[in-house]
Amino acid sequence: MSLFENDPAHPEGPTGQGAEPSTPVAEAGATVSFAAPPATAPAAPVPPDLRISWSWAHFVVFLLFGFGSQFVVVILFSAYLGSVRGYSSKQVEHALTTSATFAVAIQLVWFGFLLLFLYVTLSVLRDAPFWSTVGWRSFSGDKSSLRNRLWPYFFSGCGLSAVVAAAGVRIRPKNNVPIEELFKDPHSQLMLMAMAVLVAPLVEETVFRGYLYPFFARKLGVPAGVLLTGTFFGLMHGSQLGWNWGIVGLLIFVGVVFTYVRARTGTVLASYLLHLGYNSLIALAAALATRGFQQPVPTH
Repeated sequence: MSLFENDPAHPEGPTGQGAEPSTPVAEAGATVSFAAPPATAPAAPVPPDLRISWSWAHFVVFLLFGFGSQFVVVILFSAYLGSVRGYSSKQVEHALTTSATFAVAIQLVWFGFLLLFLYVTLSVLRDAPFWSTVGWRSFSGDKSSLRNRLWPYFFSGCGLSAVVAAAGVRIRPKNNVPIEELFKDPHSQLMLMAMAVLVAPLVEETVFRGYLYPFFARKLGVPAGVLLTGTFFGLMHGSQLGWNWGIVGLLIFVGVVFTYVRARTGTVLASYLLHLGYNSLIALAAALATRGFQQPVPTH
């Protein structure tokens, strides 16, 4: 049995060797009933979007790989800056925390490692199609229904982004959060917004709503799966936000909404479009506020 596969079903009990099956014997004069025993209720079928092949073992290995690969990527970039560019340790730390170029590069490489791990362990080793395995499916049902069209999800994400931005005004910290240090020049702004629109929704939805949600929902139930996945989504962005719990809480709420939509529709495509709309409005607002990324982003 593979480490990454669910345990096969075991028989209900051991079969003893040499044991004779016990057969009830009717006593004399007793009435023997030939009625069939009451049938047990069949187990509810598992929805297609929750039919997963990965187990707790795979989940634990994925977590270890995720944290380990992120650490390795940071070490490699630090070694490059120190040995090739001759940076001191303080200069390396400053570059990794304030340079959008290095921040985006590290994130892209790490995202690539995560997708590669999932692709190899869920697709290559199992001879299964990757995208459908991690929940990317087309909308099913009546194509004329708003629920099965693309644009309502995208613009709903835009609306969610506006609501969260309005709520965030009341809980903004007095000092800049770490991610705002990266928006100091037009080049950095453009890089970060391009990543937020073109890369982050695809990778984050594949990992959170494609891999984590169906696992939690299958093991712990759909409500717990929605809440856990949304919570992990918000916490993943915590360090970027200086662990300001007001803002982190808003992102947990956003993650729960994304996951709820994924659960209701049965496809990652819906939460991806929601996420894409959410980040697209942020990018548009940043572009307007900086006159096409030509000025610093106003922070307060």
